[in-house]
Amino acid sequence: MQFEAVLEAEALKLTAGERAAFAQILLASLDEDADVEETWAVETERRIADIESGAAQGIPIADALAQVRAALK
Repeated sequence: MQFEAVLEAEALKLTAGERAAFAQILLASLDEDADVEETWAVETERRIADIESGAAQGIPIADALAQVRAALK
């Protein structure tokens, strides 16, 4: 039996109230993902604005990778 089928079978053994509470927990976990995505979208826009305004400067990927490799040695 697949994991999903086992999970569904076990969930259906719960009372209606327990299933409702479980469903709320699952739905809330999806909202957390949306919150994370929204936070990253805001951060991305901030970083783009910083680069466009000159408050931050990018560096070539080769230079960035060289810095990371040097830091890991």
